[in-house]
Amino acid sequence: MSLTSRAVLSRVFPFLAWWPRIDRASLRADLIAGLVGSIVVLPQGVAFATLAGMPPEYGLYSAMVPTIVAALWGSSWHAVSGPTNAVSLVVFATVSMIADPGSAQYVHLVLTLSFMSGAMMLAMGLLRLGTLVNFISHTVVVGFTAGAAMLIFDAQLGNFFGVYLPRNISFLRSLEAFVAQIPYIRPYVLLVAVITLASGILARRFVQRVPYMIVATAAAARPAAHPACGSPWKT
Repeated sequence: MSLTSRAVLSRVFPFLAWWPRIDRASLRADLIAGLVGSIVVLPQGVAFATLAGMPPEYGLYSAMVPTIVAALWGSSWHAVSGPTNAVSLVVFATVSMIADPGSAQYVHLVLTLSFMSGAMMLAMGLLRLGTLVNFISHTVVVGFTAGAAMLIFDAQLGNFFGVYLPRNISFLRSLEAFVAQIPYIRPYVLLVAVITLASGILARRFVQRVPYMIVATAAAARPAAHPACGSPWKT
């Protein structure tokens, strides 16, 4: 095979560069990393799907398919691929104004948006436009991160306290609605939320060898199974 043909194949199929480096030791390490990653992404993917207004199983789909594509055609050996809270928030903010979250129309629109985003990313990759990220200032990144954190807080406020809050409203209106719902806070739902949050924080600090999200999920699983902990939207 000529050097030109090899260069073309390496550009079209980047995984040909690292495929010969796989041996028994690296394969074992990859299997362990995949197992740990799958355990971590189980609660994380479900949470991100819920944050985006999608059915929980779509969080697992978005954690599996993009990972395979990125491993075979990604340009970096170190980038982490999969759903993120920022993307989930952008999807929800964009599509929830058109359709009700969780509905069939909403799912259809989100899948269409995902396809369009993938096509644009593919085009940007072919045009070598990834270097444009270097021109984004640190201030913009900090502002985007802080805004995403506030939107996550707003999206999970009703779930944390077990009260109903409308989703298609602004941040300030959501806070006003929460204040009005304070007398209807469900103590058991709040207890499960506090146990989950506290166990995750403590595990991340003191049990660093175990994924803290798994510890948080396991710690809250028993209280959540109690009959008193039903849906926070039931009357």
